[in-house]
Amino acid sequence: MMLRYALRTVRHRKGGFLGAFLALMCAAALITACGTLLETGLRGTIGTERYAATPVVVSADQNVHRTTVKHKKGKTKTKHKAKPIAERAWLPENLTTRLSRVPGAERVIPELTFLAEPLTPTGTGGRTAYGHAWDSAALTPYTLTTGTPPRARDDLVVDRYLADRARLKPGDRLTVQSTRSPRTYRVTGIAAPTGDEIRHQTSLFFSAAEARHLAAHPGQVTAIGVVPAEGTNTGDLEAAVAKALRGTTAQVSTGDERGPVEFLDAAAARIKLVSMGGAMGGTSLLVAVLVVVGTFALSVRQRHRELALLRAIAATPGQIRKLLGREALLVGAAAGVAGALAGLPLGSWLHGRFVALGAVPATLQHTVSVFPLFAAVVATLIGAWAAARVSSRRIARIRPAEALAEAAAERGRPAWGRVLAGLVLLAGGAVLVAVLSVLRTEPASTPVTFLAVVVLASSVALLGPLLVRAAAAVLGAALRRTGPGGRLATANLRGNATRMASVVTPLTLLIGMTCTVLFVQPTLGHAARAQAREGIRADWVLAAEGPGVPAQAARQLRTGRDVATEVVRTTVRVGLDKYAAQGVSTAGLARTWDPDVTAGSLAELTHDTVAVSELAADQLHLKPGSTLKLTLGDGTPATLTVAAVYAKGLGFGDLTMAHDLVARHVDNPLAATVLVSTARSQEELAAAVRKFPGVRVVSPAAADSLQAERLQANAEVNYFAMGLVLAFTAIAVVNTLAMSVSERVREFALLRLAGATRRQVLRMLRTEALSVLLLATTLGSGIALAVLTAFSIGMTGSAAPAVTPLVYVTVVAAAGLLALVGTALPGRVALKARPVTVATARE
Repeated sequence: MMLRYALRTVRHRKGGFLGAFLALMCAAALITACGTLLETGLRGTIGTERYAATPVVVSADQNVHRTTVKHKKGKTKTKHKAKPIAERAWLPENLTTRLSRVPGAERVIPELTFLAEPLTPTGTGGRTAYGHAWDSAALTPYTLTTGTPPRARDDLVVDRYLADRARLKPGDRLTVQSTRSPRTYRVTGIAAPTGDEIRHQTSLFFSAAEARHLAAHPGQVTAIGVVPAEGTNTGDLEAAVAKALRGTTAQVSTGDERGPVEFLDAAAARIKLVSMGGAMGGTSLLVAVLVVVGTFALSVRQRHRELALLRAIAATPGQIRKLLGREALLVGAAAGVAGALAGLPLGSWLHGRFVALGAVPATLQHTVSVFPLFAAVVATLIGAWAAARVSSRRIARIRPAEALAEAAAERGRPAWGRVLAGLVLLAGGAVLVAVLSVLRTEPASTPVTFLAVVVLASSVALLGPLLVRAAAAVLGAALRRTGPGGRLATANLRGNATRMASVVTPLTLLIGMTCTVLFVQPTLGHAARAQAREGIRADWVLAAEGPGVPAQAARQLRTGRDVATEVVRTTVRVGLDKYAAQGVSTAGLARTWDPDVTAGSLAELTHDTVAVSELAADQLHLKPGSTLKLTLGDGTPATLTVAAVYAKGLGFGDLTMAHDLVARHVDNPLAATVLVSTARSQEELAAAVRKFPGVRVVSPAAADSLQAERLQANAEVNYFAMGLVLAFTAIAVVNTLAMSVSERVREFALLRLAGATRRQVLRMLRTEALSVLLLATTLGSGIALAVLTAFSIGMTGSAAPAVTPLVYVTVVAAAGLLALVGTALPGRVALKARPVTVATARE
């Protein structure tokens, strides 16, 4: 019976349920889109290109491992964890001899992969360029279409894609920036792959001797391809290869497992996408719960009189709850299905945008299954049902006579339970803010930052009626002076505080969340740049437009008393924890770099020592003279002695080692920057490095501006990721405002019959909207300021978040525009009908 009555109610009150339907549909679409990103990170396919003709590929282990064994109550528990390393790990070349004896292996092909950027005006069209030895061309396979293989050190074969793009032919000269100084090679041939699998890379093939020289890893290879003999099954060959490699850390890959071996960035992007999709999905879910509960509360309030009459004719509290629950499930099912279907193209578009922004490589293919859709529909149904249960608590519990009285006039004060819950959430938000102020790493602080905003906004939702009445008391005198519209607005703020509070909540969330999203990254970036500016003592900086500054360029400037400090950046692991690290040239380091050493001395920095930031020293319990065991970027273990502790870790990374130690264990050994201390002018330095394409001489201030541009590019990914959550919140603001205004059609008609003009009613609505906006701006700004200040204290040590006034004003102006439009348009529609018709109509 209740289901039939719920169906009739939904059918006859479509307008009343429209707001809840829109909120739930947007939530389902957002959950589905984030779910597809999460699934792509977990199960996304990375197709192989380079190893298309090689069924079995042997590669080095790309992870750091830790095994812990616990003995408790006579039981032994073994836990194994693995974390990826930042650079490509290498294999011993002598494994090829062992693999050549494997039964069923027809051919064993060692592979070298290294940086090789062709310096052409047309570039590579977005494809990554790699260098290889011509001996490994059979892995794809590449075959010569014209010319001859490379035999001499200055011979080069390019693939068909690059030849067509740069208009190269045999006999042409091509300059290549590899791991050494730029060198000009003679194109001896053009090779084309079999099939059209190569879409994301371009290959340059060198002679075997030159490839080994450029790879700079003597006695090592990046991978080994094993081609089966005719009639040999791939599975049998894989098992035989794995048996032959027993006792080593080498990994055997076949099928789709070959893709991650080839595209390390795609394999690393999986983890990033899981983190990003999970963070977006979690934040979206929390925001959706807050918005949907508010929307259903407003929807139930619009039906207060109807529900009160049902109570008056003997409907039990359980029946009221069942009715509202079934209505919510009906609306939730329709909205969930529609939103889930809309979320599929939204998720695909999101993945495409992340690829365009460089956050995710194109080689990680977007994966879609039914699981995100089911999860979105289930979450929508549960959210709708829970929101209806929460919203119906009051009307279902009170006596029928009280229900009829509250339907005629709003309750004087909110329930004590609501106030108590609001205070508990406020206390919880304060605890999160306090915790945030002691978190010193970005992965730990970021989720707490957004959780604190949502929790504090939830406390505003519960304490909203009290806050609205307080605002009315403060603004009442000023509003009454504005005329009849202002007096009516003041009366409404006092008499309908609950309804006004339902509008304050999404506006507060929108302003607080937007300000937090926009100012978190600048707070961190500005502090890091400030430390870098203070710590760089160099007169000039070498910067590169390409992959980096060659070591030869730095050596060219080291004449007389001039100092050139090369800086190479990487990421290392201490245990399983990740730390940003850099390698610097130690000669004359004090003249170009000052990280504010607080213990020890940089003069002790050598190939077997390390300088650490104060944060790393605190976390790892280090001091000068301590021993630090770490894993370098390519998985090589190292044991170093701490030489110094410095304060400016945010600007220079947590670990600093000797340049040569780091450069030997990274994929790109070229310097990110070179700090130069010299009496020579910029023009003289530029003349000295003119033969190095793409290398520029800039001032430290100009280098800081370039760093700011890179930080802004990285921040754009975060802005875009959270932009959809903000868009959903903005839709919720307009939706709630429209529902709030449409509820008051009868009130507007009575005001018109009492003598108020259409213009006065609209002025009243504008005054109410501006009053609500002022309150929401105060609350949202206060929440954002508290959270950002705590974030700044924890991450930078300073209670000074980076807030751009113009951006802040734009956020408030946009929220104000939404509030005014969301009030004015429904208000004008509501005033179109004749007052007498509306006032005498049956409710």
